Amino acid sequence: MPVWAVVLTVVVVALASAGIGGAVGGRFAAQGAEPTEDQAPQLDNEPPSGAPSRAPDTIAGVSQRVSPSVVSIQDSDARLSGNGSGFVIAGDHVVTNNHVAAALDGGLEVVYSDGSTSEAEIVDTRPESDLAVLKLIEPLAVEPLEWGDSGQATVGDSVIAIGAPLGLAGTVTTGIISAVDRPVSLGEGERGAEAAIEALQTDAAINPGNSGGPLVDMQGRVIGVNSAIATMGAPEGGQSGSIGLGFAIPSADAEAVVNDLLGGDPAAEADLGAELDAGYENGARIQSDANAGGEAVEPGGPADQAGLRPGDVITEFDGEPVGDADALLALLAEKRPDDEVRVTYERDREPRTADITLGASTD
Repeated sequence: MPVWAVVLTVVVVALASAGIGGAVGGRFAAQGAEPTEDQAPQLDNEPPSGAPSRAPDTIAGVSQRVSPSVVSIQDSDARLSGNGSGFVIAGDHVVTNNHVAAALDGGLEVVYSDGSTSEAEIVDTRPESDLAVLKLIEPLAVEPLEWGDSGQATVGDSVIAIGAPLGLAGTVTTGIISAVDRPVSLGEGERGAEAAIEALQTDAAINPGNSGGPLVDMQGRVIGVNSAIATMGAPEGGQSGSIGLGFAIPSADAEAVVNDLLGGDPAAEADLGAELDAGYENGARIQSDANAGGEAVEPGGPADQAGLRPGDVITEFDGEPVGDADALLALLAEKRPDDEVRVTYERDREPRTADITLGASTD
């Protein structure tokens, strides 16, 4: 079988939750800004008892100082061996994936690297971004992790992933940024919301249970939230492991969503007002009314007001090329309601442009 014929599947990587499938769509973005010369965060976490201390600018030194602020998340009633991961931020809050929090029916419990536990409750979730924020009830005194700038990440940068793959808490893996701005669909989540991200791709080993854990740079700053892996399939009923294709929500997107959630504002998502054809691959095609089960273009909505119709194929969104519906959803997720964007689209194979003022959706 030629390499190009291998079909990859993106699955979220919580240990106990069901995998959500989708095709990897994407474009390479090999350019990025120069690495920053910022000083490393002054983490006060002590190295594990009995472990030899390492310099803070080494992989061992970063992992020693970051790991105490990384937690595994489980069901406090069922005592599952580990559903996913998360990390502590300021204000005794924990950031994780929505698919981790949503998979737990009972009470939430976090387990620190030293085995200590704390009950937790969900502050709010954003299924469309696959993020959730938890509040710790009796937090352990660990140093909150700092957000880094994912916009400064470039292909080849060294990164460290920390989490609880397969329930193995405190697991550290290393690698590089393999690609940036990789459009990835995580499938349909709660309330029918499509989770789509423009991910950081990494070859640091990420496996089921790593979901929600941090991807950090060599200064220990969080530049991504580990969320999904691409696999080549597994036996029925089995779990697929890492093949070196992991995806993390960039910190620039995650931090903005987390701030919204902590502010108690549902922060409506930007909305195009059109149903897209998930199976079309030469752009993002608007569904026909028949296939949409109604009006594919919302009457009076953003796309309608801009003159778009069912069957139109969007090929460019705000200056970015659009390969398919997943790519458009990922670009849309970066926008806010009332943002104005220019789209290029084709109708009867003739290129056209339109300016669209995006709407708002809380669904």
